[in-house]
Amino acid sequence: MSGRAPAGRSAEHLAQRLIAIRRELHRHPELSHEEFETTARIRGWLKAAGIRIASRYALRTGVIAEVGGLREGPVVALRADIDALPIQEETGLPFASEVPGRMHACGHDFHTAAIIGAALLLKEREADLRGTVRLIFQPAEEKASGARRVVASGALDGVRAVFGLHNKPDLPVGAFGIQEGPLMAAADGFRVEVEGRASHAAVPDAGIDPVVASAHIVTALQSIISRSVSPLQSAVISVTQLHGGTAWNIIPDRAEFEGTIRTFDRSVRSRVRERFEQVVRGTASAFGARAAIHWIEGPPPVRNDARLAKLAEAVAAELGLRAVVPVPSAAGEDFAVYQEQVPGLFVFAGTNGPQEWHHPKFDVDERALAPAAAFFAALAERALADARSAS
Repeated sequence: MSGRAPAGRSAEHLAQRLIAIRRELHRHPELSHEEFETTARIRGWLKAAGIRIASRYALRTGVIAEVGGLREGPVVALRADIDALPIQEETGLPFASEVPGRMHACGHDFHTAAIIGAALLLKEREADLRGTVRLIFQPAEEKASGARRVVASGALDGVRAVFGLHNKPDLPVGAFGIQEGPLMAAADGFRVEVEGRASHAAVPDAGIDPVVASAHIVTALQSIISRSVSPLQSAVISVTQLHGGTAWNIIPDRAEFEGTIRTFDRSVRSRVRERFEQVVRGTASAFGARAAIHWIEGPPPVRNDARLAKLAEAVAAELGLRAVVPVPSAAGEDFAVYQEQVPGLFVFAGTNGPQEWHHPKFDVDERALAPAAAFFAALAERALADARSAS
């Protein structure tokens, strides 16, 4: 297969190049919609390799580039996310973040370096590509808004299939989690304001206690999962903040709480949100209080295309890589926005990391970069062939 990774000295050179790129990105993390230096670095690396930047797609941050197009054929896309998190790094690595309070604690530096590696491999075979591979280096995944900006720019127009990856610390290097159907959850947020009536704490009957009402609402919300969601499906409601009051002897006039809902199915997502509103408002009313719900719309669930999943399994086998059935994650990913437009496949790449995502000591095993680059380069080539045969 033409997508095989280079061997010997060439393979070692690529591996070291990708490690250097990843470490450069890791030292200079930037938050969502602020990835200006990251964008410049990516553009520079791609231009140095002779890879053309598709400047017709207007993005404030992020890069769209292309390999191929010299021979007529379909378009497929590879996507990596580029933003970092507001976390103070505690790894002690020699290439640790140089920006206080900023860190690539979710491995987007790994994703970017891997897809740059795929681009370099595809560039070496550009004359043989029958079609175009569009490279999407997407901003603001952590804010769940970058993918919509990419779609609005037109960068997904004409694309027949889109592929993305996320590192997976609990999978070994060389293993790829490939699965059709649901892989990651829809991730919605909520903030609820409960309005009561203030009173002295010694005279509770003169007021309406929003703290007590909030406590009962939080407890009642858990019954949605156990009684309104089928035991054959799954969902999560987590209240992560609860605030109210300013003094120990005053019943406040309002309290508020925040949290998240995670679902893997569109109908379950709709049902849980409907029941959430009924439970919140009904319970508040039972205590004489009023509740206002503010929704934070997150990405839909990541649901992988069955045909593309089989394609990826075949590619992994031909490259001597290990394809495993992953455990779905209740984390959210705005790659799902692309899957609403075109068939897509999101893959977990094993990185054998010491900590889970968003931990201040998060790291990846950099030996996973070269296999990931080879896998996605070969997958793009196979997807081009598959799209041609399906035409």
